[in-house]
Amino acid sequence: MNSSSWLRFAQRSGYSGLFLVTFAISPSALGEIRATDCARAAEYSESRRGVSMLVMQNSRTIFEHYANGGSAGGRWPIFSGTKSFWGIAALATVRDGLFRLDDLVSDTITEWKNDPRKSQITIRQLLSQTDGIEGASFLQRASIRDRNAMAIRLPVVAEPGTAFIYGPSHLQIFSELLRRKLGGGNTIAYFQKHVSDRLGLGRLNYKKDSRGNPLPATGFELTAREWARLGELVLGNGKYRGRQIVSATLLREVLSGSQANPSYGLTFWLNQQPGGREEDFERMLDLPWQAAQWTDVCISKDAPADMVVALGSHYQRLFIIPSLKAIIVRQGSESKFSDARFLRLVLGRGQ
Repeated sequence: MNSSSWLRFAQRSGYSGLFLVTFAISPSALGEIRATDCARAAEYSESRRGVSMLVMQNSRTIFEHYANGGSAGGRWPIFSGTKSFWGIAALATVRDGLFRLDDLVSDTITEWKNDPRKSQITIRQLLSQTDGIEGASFLQRASIRDRNAMAIRLPVVAEPGTAFIYGPSHLQIFSELLRRKLGGGNTIAYFQKHVSDRLGLGRLNYKKDSRGNPLPATGFELTAREWARLGELVLGNGKYRGRQIVSATLLREVLSGSQANPSYGLTFWLNQQPGGREEDFERMLDLPWQAAQWTDVCISKDAPADMVVALGSHYQRLFIIPSLKAIIVRQGSESKFSDARFLRLVLGRGQ
């Protein structure tokens, strides 16, 4: 897309003239994301029912685009992107000394003490979804009165640490563990004090059950700019706008994969295997857990290996690339979409 084509696209899509003048046709420096490349990606995203796209680099907005009913002030469901916020909450509890990641869950959920497999599960395994417990997608039903009680009774279907089994069960168990660590206190209040309030996020949908337990697996609705705040936290090594929320050392814990799935840390997805085969992770999650192969896979061969992703259904994405100091948000409705193609376009590395 040349400069005149970009201008026509920008005018048709209502793109901000301010950023058009400032960034649109400036030459690319090494590692610089160009607005012209972002425009190609936005055109692709829009054609796949994308509603918003935001690109930031070096704390500056490079590109911002809304389509198909999306708007700068309009919140959109991020679905499982919610999980990553609760991953940060878990780090806050470690920082506060409530537990360590390698503590046994059964030290707190004592009903597990006499179970030969559940008694061996660690908090780290809960957060990496490698505890071996059934994924239990049904926990998302609004009719369930007490999700926490139901979650801790779920069966173990694989030896802890040996399999990646995606689903809401793991964070629901973590929710109960946190509730008990707080002496029966309000887990939502803790989350707000230590995470959402510090990121300036209010009026979040916690999808509470009848007992007031949140559903940490999904539920949040955010604007593209609100979601990008989580990316700023990661790029800031645990600091958000001058305020340290979690330490850089702790943050590295969530950005490390497991043996069962090197592409998933503690609630964040990773691109650490760019030499492997390029896969649509969202489609892989639709497979039975026994059939999904998570070794030697990546989200994008053309994206840096340090890319971190918060991923939600229907291709809600927060891409964070520390080596480029870049944040890329994409939100949309259900439609066939390729993360790899989108990232190649944004990064100017092909079609």
